[in-house]
Amino acid sequence: MEPHVALLPSAGMGHLMPFLRLAAMLASRNCKVTLLTAQPTVSTAESNHLNSFFAAHPHIQRLDFHFEAIICSVHLLPPLLSSLSPPISALFLDIDAATCVDQLADDPSLSISYYILSTTSARFFSLITHLPHLTLEGSCKYLQLPGLPSFSISNIPPPLFNPENLFTTQLISNARAISKVKGVVFNTFHWFEAETIEALNNGKTMINHPHILPLGPFKSYESIGDHTSLPDWLDEQPAKSVVFVSFGSRTAMSKDQIKELGEGLLKSKQKFFWVLKSVKVDKVEETGLAELLGSSLLERIKEKRQGLVVKGWEGLVDEGLWPKHWGWLGERLLKSEEIEEKIEELMQDHKFRSMAQKVGEEATQAQEIGGTSYKGLGQIIEMLKLKV
Repeated sequence: MEPHVALLPSAGMGHLMPFLRLAAMLASRNCKVTLLTAQPTVSTAESNHLNSFFAAHPHIQRLDFHFEAIICSVHLLPPLLSSLSPPISALFLDIDAATCVDQLADDPSLSISYYILSTTSARFFSLITHLPHLTLEGSCKYLQLPGLPSFSISNIPPPLFNPENLFTTQLISNARAISKVKGVVFNTFHWFEAETIEALNNGKTMINHPHILPLGPFKSYESIGDHTSLPDWLDEQPAKSVVFVSFGSRTAMSKDQIKELGEGLLKSKQKFFWVLKSVKVDKVEETGLAELLGSSLLERIKEKRQGLVVKGWEGLVDEGLWPKHWGWLGERLLKSEEIEEKIEELMQDHKFRSMAQKVGEEATQAQEIGGTSYKGLGQIIEMLKLKV
């Protein structure tokens, strides 16, 4: 008998997409999968992706979970999970909801294993596990943690050193609950974060550590529905000549920063494809490009045909493109000259290009039969079968 597992993602596209991919991967290995979908969804994009996903994967069961916040609605989960047939052997929760395991594990109606899907890198996860015990002396300028290279304290957002900060208290609560789960799944692969993964697996970061399961990079899943295809403009450009600019679904910039970024992209003389967002946290964009960029800048971009600017291009998640962030919680206005310099440096750095190609090759190898991530998925399937 094959295992039956339930997955419960947190709200937001950055949390939903990895869960959809993991659900498809588990189903491809003959697991029966039930995906608990938070209702209401926080954006139209989430709703659209869920509908197209379930249309393409009718064998994956959908179970709507109506609540205001997962942490405040944990008591609603046991009866919902107990009603599933056949009985589930495991529940996969988001790293943001790890603290829910404390309450669920004590419920007599559930006799299941718990897994966490970390939507962060293994390195940031390692930092999270140290937060409950992280203290700094006044003269400390660098931090050294097992499995991580030494790094400057200034690289860590100040709120993480404030135990009264709401975000920090939530991270600490989740960190303390991690030791109670059976395994932690990552959308990374061993070669990419080898030192950190080995430190986590060897118990150097926490006592009673769970199984560390790097299964990435997660494969794209099949979907049905209307999707924005790659623009024809991209097909017209030479290979490896376009800078992709995106700050994800939850990050927005000020109008001043948007204009500086646009000027910097033009000054760099590099081709660019820019997915622009001006509204925070999965909100629908209503402001036009001309208003965001200014008519003059938008016209120059069009005239030079140097770049393409789009808003809310949902196809980027289907194509597997990884948005990159230039800093976290920073408020300094980056000037166009700085942006121009960094883009030119990035595009002309042959060593960087070679490393990027190497990462791509290793990522592909990890997912092939016999690769580390392929074996890791097999390992987790065997662990799930033990509960059947």
